[in-house]
Amino acid sequence: MTSNLQPKLAAIFGLNSLVLRVDFKQVIGQEHIKAHLQTSVDNGRVAHAQLFVGKAGTGILPMAIAYASALLCKPHQEGSPEYLLTKERVRKLAHPDLNFVFPINTNDTIKKHPVSDLFIDEWRSFVAENPYGSQFEWLSSLGIAKKQGNINVDEALEMVKKLSLKAYEGGYKIIIVWMADAMNTACANKILKLVEEPPNNTVLLLLTEQEEQIINTIRSRCQKLDFPLLSEAQISQHLIDNQSVVQPKALTTSRLAQGDYNKALQILDEGSDDTVFEQWFLTWVRNAFLAKGNKKAIQALLKWSEDLAGEGRETQKKFLSYCMEFFRQALLKNYGADSLVFFTPHDTKFDLNKFAPFVHQNNIFEITEQLQDASYHIERNGNAKIILADLSIKLTRLIHRKP
Repeated sequence: MTSNLQPKLAAIFGLNSLVLRVDFKQVIGQEHIKAHLQTSVDNGRVAHAQLFVGKAGTGILPMAIAYASALLCKPHQEGSPEYLLTKERVRKLAHPDLNFVFPINTNDTIKKHPVSDLFIDEWRSFVAENPYGSQFEWLSSLGIAKKQGNINVDEALEMVKKLSLKAYEGGYKIIIVWMADAMNTACANKILKLVEEPPNNTVLLLLTEQEEQIINTIRSRCQKLDFPLLSEAQISQHLIDNQSVVQPKALTTSRLAQGDYNKALQILDEGSDDTVFEQWFLTWVRNAFLAKGNKKAIQALLKWSEDLAGEGRETQKKFLSYCMEFFRQALLKNYGADSLVFFTPHDTKFDLNKFAPFVHQNNIFEITEQLQDASYHIERNGNAKIILADLSIKLTRLIHRKP
């Protein structure tokens, strides 16, 4: 395409060819995965069901969108009007052959039978702002952070219907299921036939942070790609290039992010949940220390459990993940791995050096196990007050265990 023709086409289709691109190169890192997916497009060897496994902050969603763009653009000559129009439609998440499924729930407007299409405008805004965003941030953007996001059987019926239709452009029909582990059993069983006997030229991309939550009959039939954590260099460079962060701050932030680009963005946000989570954590462990033979401290722990139980389940799960990382940092500090310790407390009265000796090889495994179990039971709609109270009582014993 000549340099004179491209601006004309951009004007015709409402495109800005300099910025409105959906390419693998826009995804941070993951070069070997990009190469694999691009090769599959070039060779026409595309698995009909694929499982992308990794944290949201490693790029599973932007990679899936870039892959979908490559597949949908394949029939068109690069730079042609059809190619540019396809790129633009994908960029706007409005291509008729590309559909999205994601966790949702009822709200003040949608009171029953919620499906993703009813939230598609909010989804487009959310992804445009941060394609590395988390499920908690997505539900918060809908004002339903205190509810559990799920993908139900109504969604499965929509997926079956969409993939049974002929492709608008005659090529692939693609469905990206973001956080596929949110599918309930009825939904998973309903789409199993799509995975086992897919219609021609259909691609189902299941994106998940917790593959073990997806039924094995689906997992075993998917081509799996594991997304490793990003490097500090990749995160820091992206912060410098795209967030206008100065190099020293970018380097510090990338270390704290531990391979998760979304975590890096949260750290840059002064309103990050970590400040609140730190307060909850310190209140919790201080009362756990005092609770041995102290009735008043036990009552404080039960009150803490009741207060946290009043938060949404997604907030509770996110906090428990934060606790696991806090204990991990304390363990590293205790065993002298200072180069791996990036935690800087907001509470000036808290000293990690004094706390670290209480986290050691004789209790860290059980502490982690108890936190994981609590998160699992909360995920399964258990009584949060009872789960958190039980966890707190167990912590009083574990935190006093001798090395």
